[in-house]
Amino acid sequence: MDELKVLVVEDSKVTMRVLCNYLGRMGITPYTAETGALAIEVYHREQPDIILLDAQLPDIDGFDVALKIRAMEKIEDWTAIIFLTSMTKDEDLERGIEVGGDDYLLKPISEVVLKAKLKAMLRLVEMQRTLVHVTEQLNEANGKLLKLSATDGLTGIANRRMYDEMAIREWRRCERMKKPLALVMIDVDKFKLFNDQYGHQAGDECLKAVAAQVGKAAPRATDLAARYGGEEFVLVLGETDTDGAKWIANRLRQQVSDLNIPHHATESRHVTISCGVASVVPNNNHSLEVLLKSADYALYQAKESGRDQVGSGVYGVIEKQLF
Repeated sequence: MDELKVLVVEDSKVTMRVLCNYLGRMGITPYTAETGALAIEVYHREQPDIILLDAQLPDIDGFDVALKIRAMEKIEDWTAIIFLTSMTKDEDLERGIEVGGDDYLLKPISEVVLKAKLKAMLRLVEMQRTLVHVTEQLNEANGKLLKLSATDGLTGIANRRMYDEMAIREWRRCERMKKPLALVMIDVDKFKLFNDQYGHQAGDECLKAVAAQVGKAAPRATDLAARYGGEEFVLVLGETDTDGAKWIANRLRQQVSDLNIPHHATESRHVTISCGVASVVPNNNHSLEVLLKSADYALYQAKESGRDQVGSGVYGVIEKQLF
């Protein structure tokens, strides 16, 4: 029991001395408090595993001390509380359990019984510690799984699944705020020819480099940069109108161009992107699906106009064949 931290709260000097002697023979050096206020202070500072708590104290009732300690406990913490009492009425013992006590010892206290109670509580403390450790491991594993399920394995930015979830959430947020939501569809120009000429490994490296720039284009907590599929990416930009989204898209286009990744099948002889932008203030008359198709059609127009540029679409103005 030498690893056990025990707090003894007792105003009787005789009983305190007896309990400390018992604990000393068990290899435990206890913390002590003679008042409820001091007990709370020591608890806060030392975080003991077990508290031997006198039910009747000169300043604060022992039951109130237990209530205060339980209120101070963190979710992952647990301290065993054993009431020390000369009261034998069932309602008094019941009250002790109701306020957060785990067990009780009747005065005068037997050394044999005290040792047995502490052993039992030690088992509970160790079980609690194990449970906290396992819970932390599970939370960490679940966090990693959640991140993996939301992350594109190649590029490290959000995947299509995360886009589907976050775009709807951001649509609803902007709808509540009556603010515009913009989508930017991004496509790596002539990427198939890049793969054919430089190989798939170089193609993967190219996508990772482009994705890094796409990720930087969405710095706010509410923004999202995602790989939409293949060589296509998408930006979700809340509280952003068409002009703002065009500015972000043009800056991104320039940053990708500045990477100077060789691509001899393009006019510029290096990797470029084309972007399509659309924005709308969400309401019951609009839909996220139409906004996405509007941005996709703006991307189509940018590519038809020569690539390496940003096209801006008008919400709902889409060629029928694109539906």
